[in-house]
Amino acid sequence: MAVYGMGLTQHRNGVQNVTMLVNLLLLRGNIGKPGAGICPVRGHSNVQGQRTVGITEKPELAPLDKLKEQYGFEPPRTKGRNTVEACEAILARKVPAFVALGGNFLRAVPETVLMEAAWREIPLTVQIATKLNRNHVIHGKASYLLPCLGRIEVDRQAGGEQAVSVEDSTACIHGSRGMAAPAANSLLSEPAIVAGIARATLDPNPRVDWDGWVADYGTIREAIAETYPDIFRDFNARMWTPGGFRKPVGAAHRVFKTASGKAEFTVPEGLPGDPDLGGGLTTMRLFTVRSDGQFNTTIYSFDDRFRGVYGSRMVLFMGRADMAKRALAQGDLVTLRSATDDGVERRVAGLAVVPYDIPEGTIAGYFPECNPLIPLWHHAKESKVPAAKAIDVFVERSGSTA
Repeated sequence: MAVYGMGLTQHRNGVQNVTMLVNLLLLRGNIGKPGAGICPVRGHSNVQGQRTVGITEKPELAPLDKLKEQYGFEPPRTKGRNTVEACEAILARKVPAFVALGGNFLRAVPETVLMEAAWREIPLTVQIATKLNRNHVIHGKASYLLPCLGRIEVDRQAGGEQAVSVEDSTACIHGSRGMAAPAANSLLSEPAIVAGIARATLDPNPRVDWDGWVADYGTIREAIAETYPDIFRDFNARMWTPGGFRKPVGAAHRVFKTASGKAEFTVPEGLPGDPDLGGGLTTMRLFTVRSDGQFNTTIYSFDDRFRGVYGSRMVLFMGRADMAKRALAQGDLVTLRSATDDGVERRVAGLAVVPYDIPEGTIAGYFPECNPLIPLWHHAKESKVPAAKAIDVFVERSGSTA
């Protein structure tokens, strides 16, 4: 089994990286064999699950005709925006409103300085959230912060205590019930907030029972099963199967939805380190990492037991040979500056050098502290995932290149 994280995808050749891993597994016969296969590590419970139920900016991936039949409306069929495209539109002042169900979007994306300035110009921002974060402080001209129940909290609705479903990295779907007392009795759930907004803004639709869906989440799952019968038949019963029930994965049974009906190898274009950035003699290649004291952009501790760093996240990991070349000692403060020539100054100052066993010519810093160094245009060519694992930078000390 090949398990990979975001390091493979957060690169200019991110899609090619994954297809090459698939090539390797196919060569070894490790696709469609029990205990083998490919497994991407997901960030949290429904990064994968939301795509399975049709939340996508790509209309060709959603069952639009089925939804039209079920609910008697014409679904939008124009392409939406992925993360990079949404950021581009915000920078161009073309986004009239931004509604977020959780997350810390502004802190997680690249181009931090430009994005924070543009974010304040959005006419309306709405954050549905369980925990305060920077995106609630940097907000649009009109802003609403709507606190909601978290998944670990007991969710009581008119139909009693509710459960939700999640999908894990192995495509298994299972039920989840909150166990903790809510932080406040006034908290609404995400379904209740979304349904409330829908009732207030949309014309009544006799086929959509917003109140019924909020009272009993099981009715939402029944509706999902009607849309996706092959995946979600008997959804409410099967989600409590020990270990969950697995979403059909054709490759697990050696069924391949390709023109040939067979598994197909991908031929790489080539293997340049990065087609965007030059990798000159005076630059170093930065990649970002996370500590054991954080979850996504949520920082629980300034300590990183993984790497023996305590009390600060403003550090730069560098090999001793590279430190010697630049006459740097442990604890020296440096500034990183992006090696770009697009007219945008990108820098992060106040980083303390930490010796670390890392390949020569490369350095590492924490996400999201180093996000200001990532140009928005520097992303995976096909998927547009920001390329946070290959950023060419200059290392400067006391105003000069180290």
